[in-house]
Amino acid sequence: MSKQKYLGEFEQTVMLALLKSGNRAYGAMIRSVLLTTIERDVAIGALYSTMDRLEKKGLVYSELGEPTAARGGRAKRFFHVTTEGEQALARSLDAMKKMWDGVELNTNTVSFKD
Repeated sequence: MSKQKYLGEFEQTVMLALLKSGNRAYGAMIRSVLLTTIERDVAIGALYSTMDRLEKKGLVYSELGEPTAARGGRAKRFFHVTTEGEQALARSLDAMKKMWDGVELNTNTVSFKD
């Protein structure tokens, strides 16, 4: 069995939202990207739990910014995707492409927004 790290669907969407945010994003920014891009409203606690799990896997890392008065003296926690994280995303994309190859959906029961 392979020792490569595979990503779940939510992990993939969170990491992609992080990359779309410029790879130096914080929780509220990532949450906003998920809401505006795929209309998925995510609890901030669920987002941070996922980011912590991804960090333990070595797929993202975080750093604290400078404390600001606007945040009551608290610092933002910025996230970055690691090289290993980018590789895991590429493997996930490749796996999904292979799984979708040859699959046809009944368009009478499935609708897509443009």
